[in-house]
Amino acid sequence: MDQRISFITLAVADLDATRRFYRDGLGWTPELDVPGEVLMFRAGQHLVLSLWERSHFEAEVGATMTGPGVAPLTIAHNLSTAEGVDEVLATARSAGAAVVQPAEQRDWGGYSGYFADPDGYRWEIAYNPGPVGEVVLP
Repeated sequence: MDQRISFITLAVADLDATRRFYRDGLGWTPELDVPGEVLMFRAGQHLVLSLWERSHFEAEVGATMTGPGVAPLTIAHNLSTAEGVDEVLATARSAGAAVVQPAEQRDWGGYSGYFADPDGYRWEIAYNPGPVGEVVLP
């Protein structure tokens, strides 16, 4: 098996709200938009973010766990400057995201903050000046 990821799929409660957030708020262009079912965005050269309406997700994958707390994952968007981090967090806030952790200098040498999308999924917006940061930038 090749060492790569092709899709990240998240189950969402309200696909219309998700569409408004990602397409209208963040300005992303869908690769596929099937109302009431799925919304897909190219998220990298060979990576797609798939936002699947929860009932369709559960019909194929199985029941999802719900309850208090945060899903045990983050989605990261890395940038080449710390100023870019602040700009993206401001755009996300304008689109309706809750900034759950303002950007700050991190012990690992970078600068990052977090926002929650309409379903509470946490996005890390980061400037990572190290070698791994260089790997993920286009």
